[in-house]
Amino acid sequence: MKNFHLRGKVFYKNVGTGAWGIRDMSGQEWRPINMPEQLKAEGAEVNLFVREVEEDFSMHMWGTPVEILNFHTLPIM
Repeated sequence: MKNFHLRGKVFYKNVGTGAWGIRDMSGQEWRPINMPEQLKAEGAEVNLFVREVEEDFSMHMWGTPVEILNFHTLPIM
């Protein structure tokens, strides 16, 4: 699996049991499998270092699953 930087905004998707995600600047949605509590704020801008992961099954059925390896929140301008 590859590691990469990701910059985007946090959002909450109300599907199934609900889930937090990141929408990058191009509109792609990423679904962290280990979303830290500090990042669970609708609209927060974040800079992440992530690893793409494979899942055998997910009840969410949206977004590309990633594992957050490191993160920074960005100041609101």
